[in-house]
Amino acid sequence: MKLNWGTSIVIAFILFIGFIMFFVVNMLTDDKYDHDLVVESYYKKNLTLQKDIDDSKKALALDQNVEINLAKEGLEIIFPTEFNFADIKAELFMYRPSDKALDFTTNLQLKSSRFVLPHNDFTSGRWDAILKFSYNNEDYMVTKKINK
Repeated sequence: MKLNWGTSIVIAFILFIGFIMFFVVNMLTDDKYDHDLVVESYYKKNLTLQKDIDDSKKALALDQNVEINLAKEGLEIIFPTEFNFADIKAELFMYRPSDKALDFTTNLQLKSSRFVLPHNDFTSGRWDAILKFSYNNEDYMVTKKINK
């Protein structure tokens, strides 16, 4: 059987479509290509953005900044000594950019001006620690990128 140019073009199109379909099916079924949105409720989060910016500015304006560091025991949060730790209401949101299933929120029960989140509470990798706290009816927010 002799192929003419018309048959060759049809065969080339079929092979090309098969090639593209192979990659589409591969991308849709392979878990390593499964990426989540940064924030589930994007528009709702956008409404609170200005408040978050204002709270971050207030936290930076403090005489003594809140420190978030990676220590031997875990993630260490140190509040200013000028604050009475009993009056601080704080919440720590740990955001994992690569897997939303690992995200979690912890209400901090402070026994001193220092709080430690143990290493076994979060896995190795990149994290965004977002600390929101209030003291004397003022809201503050501190963010820190962590590589564990």
